[in-house]
Amino acid sequence: MTDPINDHELTEISQRLQALAQTGLTYARDVYDRERYDSLMLIAERLLSARFDLSEEMLKTLHKNETGYTTPKTDVRAIILREGKLLLVRESDDGGWSLPGGWADVGDSPSVAVIREVQEETGLDVNVSRLLGVWDRNLHGHPPYPWHVYKMIFLCEVTGGEIAISHESLDIGFFDPDCLPELSLTRIVPEEIHASIRTAREGGPTYCD
Repeated sequence: MTDPINDHELTEISQRLQALAQTGLTYARDVYDRERYDSLMLIAERLLSARFDLSEEMLKTLHKNETGYTTPKTDVRAIILREGKLLLVRESDDGGWSLPGGWADVGDSPSVAVIREVQEETGLDVNVSRLLGVWDRNLHGHPPYPWHVYKMIFLCEVTGGEIAISHESLDIGFFDPDCLPELSLTRIVPEEIHASIRTAREGGPTYCD
């Protein structure tokens, strides 16, 4: 007897079905194949809407903006240390704390994306020192999410600017990494923070996966 499907597996199945349908609709030319991929997309949307707090209509709207071969989304985050303490921002949507960062925009290199996000969220100008890790969001205890995401975490050094709260944040502060506030787990989890700081301090290899 096979084991029941767990939450992580259901999330991955939903993501894969949506990706297969989107990629199929991109390349299929036969009208019957397109009908099959349309049906597969409907199944994926029903699974996603049942799994996540999103209506089927909202998913249809979001998927209309997704075209081409399906790939994971890219989230960039910054580790900024000052006298051993870590810079965090408090997110306005859920009240949890996170590393400054966000989605990488098309046309940005990863380092440009994280520099921009830090400036927008904190008012600080930074340089990127090194890539600390590339994390698969599905594998590290984040709450489930409709899309597959790779998280790139960079070590950054402040070069200027002044701390300022943006419209996306409720607060900004430096914290002892061993005494973190309540995190915005949809964005960052303790494992990613602690592993990244160890890599930054010890000069170890970049984390992957």
